[in-house]
Amino acid sequence: MMRSFYPVVQVANPAEVAQAFVDHFGFEETFTADWYVSLRNGGHELAVLDATHETIPEGFRAECRGVLLNVEVDDATAHYARLRDSGLPIRLALRDEPFGQRHFIVEMPGGVLVDVIEEIPPTAEFAAAFA
Repeated sequence: MMRSFYPVVQVANPAEVAQAFVDHFGFEETFTADWYVSLRNGGHELAVLDATHETIPEGFRAECRGVLLNVEVDDATAHYARLRDSGLPIRLALRDEPFGQRHFIVEMPGGVLVDVIEEIPPTAEFAAAFA
């Protein structure tokens, strides 16, 4: 039986990346070491790990690339304004997608990408694809 499932992102600066998730998305630290920070926001968990730590197998010790963390919110427009004004780099401007999302992508410290998503009604073309 699975007890938990959460992403762990590998970065060069775990404390800085963790602090950005605390500051911008309301996470709280639940465990902190110089090489690993565990975060929680309600029932949601995220961990940040030093990309060079010995527990990562040889050949895989690299910073997070090609991973996109999704955060679903009630009001993407408000979060867009808040995060843009905070100085975080916006890598995809706020937009509506025909598959049922209003979203934008922000780059957190360490190059971690976060897709901030508000569900909106999909177009008829995509509506049938939802279960």
